[in-house]
Amino acid sequence: MKAITKKYSNGEITIVWQPAICIHSTLCWKGETGLPEVFDPRVQPWIRPEGADTARIIEHVKRCPSGALSIYRNDEVPDNAAVQTERIVEVMPNGPLLVYGNIVVKDKEGHEVRKNKVTAFCRCGASGNKPFCDGTHTKTGFTG
Repeated sequence: MKAITKKYSNGEITIVWQPAICIHSTLCWKGETGLPEVFDPRVQPWIRPEGADTARIIEHVKRCPSGALSIYRNDEVPDNAAVQTERIVEVMPNGPLLVYGNIVVKDKEGHEVRKNKVTAFCRCGASGNKPFCDGTHTKTGFTG
């Protein structure tokens, strides 16, 4: 999948979405955890930052398990090179392996990709974006 980055602003903040790393957890828009006034994949554009106040949007974006959604204040420069020395690995039930922190992923040809904040790795083996999770585990019924 091509590395696309989309940005949506309400003037105060900018929501950044990286579809290639989205695991489609639906936490942003569905159920009790969702904020459908802002995140609704059934309409275009699917992110509408004018749908809620800035504090609510920030709180919901922080819950994104893959890091596909991030946010920055428009009066600050986004810090993509933030120093984070601690790394945490978390196994999501029936889902991906999440690695928190700055890492470098090297593919079999030796190409390197730098990842920041949260990286979701496929555990089910069915992702179309290996080694990264693309949410296919939900379609295949992966348990583990």
